Amino acid sequence: MRSAHGAPAVDPGAAVPSGRIAQEGKFPMSGEMGPQRQGDALRGILLMCLGVMLFPFLNASAKALAADYPMPMIVWARFAGHFLVMLLVFLPSAGWRIFHTHRPLLQIGRSLSLMSSTALFVTAIGSVPLATASAIGFTTPLMVTALSVPLLGESVGPRRWSAVAVGFIGALVIIRPGGGFTDPAVVPLLGSSACYAIYQIATRRGGLHDSAETAIVYAALVGTVATSLAIPFFFEMPRSLFDGLLFVALGCFGGFGHYLVVRAFRLGPAAVISPLGYAELIGSVILGYFIFGNFPDLWTWVGSVIIIASGVYIALRERRLRAGA
Repeated sequence: MRSAHGAPAVDPGAAVPSGRIAQEGKFPMSGEMGPQRQGDALRGILLMCLGVMLFPFLNASAKALAADYPMPMIVWARFAGHFLVMLLVFLPSAGWRIFHTHRPLLQIGRSLSLMSSTALFVTAIGSVPLATASAIGFTTPLMVTALSVPLLGESVGPRRWSAVAVGFIGALVIIRPGGGFTDPAVVPLLGSSACYAIYQIATRRGGLHDSAETAIVYAALVGTVATSLAIPFFFEMPRSLFDGLLFVALGCFGGFGHYLVVRAFRLGPAAVISPLGYAELIGSVILGYFIFGNFPDLWTWVGSVIIIASGVYIALRERRLRAGA
């Protein structure tokens, strides 16, 4: 699950990577970046690449477990592991003040949106190829742009609306309703993207009131508490040592991947760092082929290119608009 914030912030309008189980590590943070040196930007690019490399492993772990274990148990392992990693990273420096929030209901609401996004993603990932799930997840920045009008009162011009429309055409190319790929699991995947878009929008608003560290911890805290209450009804002992390691990997890949992405955004410009997140698709294709025997067909590649081009255009367009403001 994506998410962590550091004191510095990431451009709240930037496009972000996908992979719903991974997504918590990748949401934009609020605020403005300070001046950045070239060396810092290069370090940011490296950290982003390293972080994005972990997310396909996270999604592959979830997909492997989804065949034999209940969804709530997988979501619980993901959130609990992520929460522990965030505490290890931020508690020593920030102390217990990271739990203080000026907008508790907003933080709880955004965390519930994140948990819903993750649960829907895990529900679908068992029957959908990794690359297809990642590609559909890339519709999130398009949904953020569309929903920012009614929910945030932002103004979106015809160029960005056109990019949103083109991006959703790319999603239809992948899904191909009425023919081609007809797996009903695409419905929860689209629902996952929608929930994550709401989560990102809530993150923008929450960033006006709470620190990045607080937002990170609450993103994992509510999911951990909620799923821990349900886990006694769904818990199963891992059937093998390998399965147990996969459950541990859920939190480690997500938590550390998320932390690397946050560090990347603190060092480099969002317009440079954000598009690197789409490299997740490459890792998903490789793991999907070698582990699960899935390789995207031509239409999945075509749709992915359309979605990614639309998302990058929106990120660059918003950067230009902010620079001219």
